Amino acid sequence: MNQFSKHADHVYKCSQKASAAVNSPIAASWRRCITLHGLTPEHSRSPVRLTNGEFQQARERSGALIVGADGELSRLFATLGKAGCCLVLTDDQGIVLERRGSAGDDAEFRSVGLWSGTVWSEASVGTNGIGTAIADERAVAIQRDQHFFSSNIGLSCATAPIRDEYGHLAATIDVSTCRYDASEAILTVLLQSVCDAARRIESNLFRRAFSSARILLVPNERALPALLAVDRDDLVVGASRAARQLLRLDDKRITGGVFAADLLDDRTENGCKFPDAERGVVRRTLLRANGNVTMAAGLLGISRATLYRKMKRLSLN
Repeated sequence: MNQFSKHADHVYKCSQKASAAVNSPIAASWRRCITLHGLTPEHSRSPVRLTNGEFQQARERSGALIVGADGELSRLFATLGKAGCCLVLTDDQGIVLERRGSAGDDAEFRSVGLWSGTVWSEASVGTNGIGTAIADERAVAIQRDQHFFSSNIGLSCATAPIRDEYGHLAATIDVSTCRYDASEAILTVLLQSVCDAARRIESNLFRRAFSSARILLVPNERALPALLAVDRDDLVVGASRAARQLLRLDDKRITGGVFAADLLDDRTENGCKFPDAERGVVRRTLLRANGNVTMAAGLLGISRATLYRKMKRLSLN
């Protein structure tokens, strides 16, 4: 029995066990591939490839994403490209929109279909970093024989989801390698790298979406940046996913109107210290304005009433 047949048998055996699917995200994905998508692990199947027209339409739909991610893709590829890695950006359907790779490795990645215009959803190519990250909406590392199709067991990949300014899944960033010596430890490092890049891309997208607003970083103990977009009247007009979870915000509450100061006061009351940074900014601005509240409000880009409210909250009289 060759390695492909052994792999297929292992996939069938694990996916048939309900307990395995409950305890293992990989087994759960394998089971989805068989029961939901009607795939069979022993078949060699290339990913769906879009026509040129379809690919251009996909890129146009994700224009802001591509622009917001470009710098991070280039920075990350400069670090990982020489290690035989391929870096891709996909949309929320798993369509590869952007790709970075070394010419010497192109043939290998092209042979498995990891190329611009291909679709790496679970429905297209079974369990893989991109498709499984989208299905589970979490960062994943898929090492060699954890892939569903036997034809993909030479590939290892680490993928992180990217969320838009409303906290919705919008894309993934993936780094893949065909190196046989890509150990679990190496994949852990790659996964951390793409997770960090994804967070920076999310911040870029958020800041671009709310370019006319002030951006506040909400203090928290999590690694995810919790960002609030606030207008000149101190009303919250946008919140990142981390901020929404942290402050129990949703679209309805934001649309209904909520003051950033009230949200941050609530966190102080719940035992979460708000840093002294805001107090320092207000005091320095008042000093520059020689105590003129109207002038200080203008320098801060907020209304006079909002500044008075902040001064009262910060005990600055």
